[in-house]
Amino acid sequence: LLIVLSPLFGAIALAIKLTSPGPAFFIQERVGWNKRRFRLLKFRTMVPDAERRQAELEHLNEVHGAAFKIAHDPRITPIGRFLRKTSCDELPQLINVLKGDMSLVGPRPLPLRDFQGFNEDWHRRRFSVRPGVTCLWQVSGRSTLSFEQWMQLDLEYIDQWSLLLDLKILFKTIP
Repeated sequence: LLIVLSPLFGAIALAIKLTSPGPAFFIQERVGWNKRRFRLLKFRTMVPDAERRQAELEHLNEVHGAAFKIAHDPRITPIGRFLRKTSCDELPQLINVLKGDMSLVGPRPLPLRDFQGFNEDWHRRRFSVRPGVTCLWQVSGRSTLSFEQWMQLDLEYIDQWSLLLDLKILFKTIP
């Protein structure tokens, strides 16, 4: 996939560089399998100082629980909006899969800020498997679901895991 998608990677990186200052890639420490930290790769969809500005926007958080989401986040760049809508910003995570930090399917890896907000033991069970580029939550409603529904879907995935389930999730992810 990395070889086949390399021209698309180049085009996306160029579009990011031509439309906003800063690097083409966003690298963030995330928490994955067995609560190990790793550096997740994404195409940058926000302004370069977005993480610093998050504290200023905490009062606008639309998610109840240990996650941060704003429907119309002012830090997102115009090209970033398109990349997020199409999920093309996630493609560099194939490198994380190649490195063994992630799997194609599994619970999404969380930023440290979100991980530190976990206050229920049952939420932490999601770290018993390798995190994924896509998951049941992403193909079941994504941002329209509550934090509790998201966690429930992660645990459902863990409890019902099969190769067939992974294939179903992968095929549902494509559109």
